[in-house]
Amino acid sequence: MENEAIVKGTTQDRNKQDQKYIFQRKFNRIAIVVLNIMMWLFMMFPLLYAVLMAVKPSSELYNPDSILIPQNPTLTNFVDVFSIAPLGQYILNSLIVATSVTILQILTSLLAGFAFRFVHFKGSKFIYALILSTMMVPGEAVIISQFLMVSGWGLNDSIIVLILPFMASAFNIFLCTQALQNFPYEIYESAKMDGCKDIRFIFEIMLPLLRPTLGSMAVQSFLSGWNMYMWPLLVTNNDNARTVQIGISMLNSVDSQSLVLMVAGVIISMIPSLVIFIIGSKNMVKGLTAGAVKG
Repeated sequence: MENEAIVKGTTQDRNKQDQKYIFQRKFNRIAIVVLNIMMWLFMMFPLLYAVLMAVKPSSELYNPDSILIPQNPTLTNFVDVFSIAPLGQYILNSLIVATSVTILQILTSLLAGFAFRFVHFKGSKFIYALILSTMMVPGEAVIISQFLMVSGWGLNDSIIVLILPFMASAFNIFLCTQALQNFPYEIYESAKMDGCKDIRFIFEIMLPLLRPTLGSMAVQSFLSGWNMYMWPLLVTNNDNARTVQIGISMLNSVDSQSLVLMVAGVIISMIPSLVIFIIGSKNMVKGLTAGAVKG
């Protein structure tokens, strides 16, 4: 009887410990979820507030009863912004610029990464270090010289002038070169022995193996090309070459209608960059962590 009582007491203690452990785990999970929701609301509040303002009629902008939530939400602001300014042309120009910059930066980074990894030539380390050193030079320090250069070429007020200075990226060259450090050199030698040309090796063998890195480069290049502001503001003066970031800033005025229209234009301009980021976020993380862990 004593043994049965001891066993029964031990079982009850274990059950209490198990229940306490299960309750603690559930409490920790709920606390983590609540904390994540609070942090998400804190981080997303500016975006949520912008969306609420974009669907707010201009008459309610200074209404104290609808400071946050509009009383009569409407989507007319998203339609009116296209009639007031050629926003469609601005978006098209930004898409052309961002896509071109992305493709050219990926192409130049692939070629440079291949040269620094597989082609042994005199001064390669010095040239590589020189390219990396340009990352420490702020863009504002060379923007005047770039402007004078493209002005001398007669390229102002064109799409080309928005693409030409950003054909190559030192950071993307670094990213591509580092990703190729774990690439076996024997594969390149075997391909050369089989008569494979360098261009074919780059696009048929090397490129598929660098998809995560190229995905990360594509996301960063597209977002940087889409969000350019200072350079387009300096070199474009007409709607045929003006990008969406500059076009939206021109919607700003003192009246309430232009304010809600500008916010609506901002929301519209954010859609492509958000879509690109959501689609390429996994590849972006894989590309940035490629080669970080060796095993």
